[in-house]
Amino acid sequence: MKNLDIKVEHVTRVEGHGNIVVKVRDGRVEDARLDIVESPRFFEVMLQGRSWQEASWITSRICGICAVTHSTASLKATEDAFGIVPSAQTVLLRKLLLDGEYIQSHVLHVYFLVAPDLLGVGSVVPLAGTHIEVVRMALRLKKLGNDLCALVGGRHVHPVAMKVNGFTSLPEPAGLASARERLVAARADLDATVELFKTLRIPAFTRETEYLSLKGVDEYPLYDGDMMSSDGYVFKPRGYLESIKETVVPPSSAKHVAARRDSYMVGALARFNNNHGLLHKRAKAVADAVGLSAPCHNPFMINVAQLVETVHCVEHAAETIDMLLGSGMSVEVSDVRPIAGRGVGVVEAPRGTLYHDYTYGADGMITGANCIIPTGQNLANIEADMQGILPGLLGGTEADVAQTLKMLVRAYDPCISCATHSIEVVFDRG
Repeated sequence: MKNLDIKVEHVTRVEGHGNIVVKVRDGRVEDARLDIVESPRFFEVMLQGRSWQEASWITSRICGICAVTHSTASLKATEDAFGIVPSAQTVLLRKLLLDGEYIQSHVLHVYFLVAPDLLGVGSVVPLAGTHIEVVRMALRLKKLGNDLCALVGGRHVHPVAMKVNGFTSLPEPAGLASARERLVAARADLDATVELFKTLRIPAFTRETEYLSLKGVDEYPLYDGDMMSSDGYVFKPRGYLESIKETVVPPSSAKHVAARRDSYMVGALARFNNNHGLLHKRAKAVADAVGLSAPCHNPFMINVAQLVETVHCVEHAAETIDMLLGSGMSVEVSDVRPIAGRGVGVVEAPRGTLYHDYTYGADGMITGANCIIPTGQNLANIEADMQGILPGLLGGTEADVAQTLKMLVRAYDPCISCATHSIEVVFDRG
């Protein structure tokens, strides 16, 4: 196929609106890009002039899937600005919430958004007729993650129990014990999922790139740590602006982000490549069983890494509950005294590293904010992968090429609405 023009408007089974645009002339790829056409969001401007007490409530609305990680990054940014170090109990509860969010988010993506491609159907709906047990497993695991978030966070979307330097309420010990039993029982569904993935054909494509994630020390890092690159350098979260740069890329309403190369990857595969040695032993066994080893440079294996992380989070959540129950939870006084300053909160969202950066006045009101979203960091890498994979696809039909490109975009689990924040807004408050 020497000439090719493809425009896929509003790629399906992703969050938000993005268009694939490809132009090939005389066998040469002239253009291959993912245009983000989602309406811009203005959360960074919404935060200006708002109190430290409101920040996490506002920013959790950036995403209905990653509300916990946005809330967590927001709270950490405020605590960093005010010089607050939360208690060990608060950190454990936050980590447990992150486990719940990872479980529900990864299961949603792997089963409902990716599995239809690998099983040759257009959506999860036909699978209810042909693979009913697969759908039932997916629903059970998704509910487990949602219920864990609700137990600790007060509800499964947009948590209400999290606050700066603590929690407004604590989960009942009986509820935690019941959740632990369900986590252990979920091993059977995860084992069945592993067996299913062994039968699926993952597209074979590799392109070496840079991988950025939190750097683990004693555990697989989702909540805290320095930032590390697979290229061998490390930087502090507060210094992120010196290491990664955002660029406006017309006509998209989302920025591209680069570090020392033209693009990099964040997310499950980046975390696996950088920190696989810190995974739970059951997760390591699953990685071996499904053929995932580090370093892996196949972006389609992001979805396999998500399955490995789901197993890790189930086991980590059960162990965290043991620690909480063993220590005896108690209501803690969370004294907060605003001071002028800047704070940066970084966590790993299911789709990759998430940055919240706030500047406060002495009155505890936000004077400036910056949020860098995982999908925004992946966009340049997605386009580089599109350009890399296209030459090997040109012997197929236009429909086959388009389908493979859609699968490639979906593999990254993009959350496009979160990523659109490129327009500056000035309010006349007079």
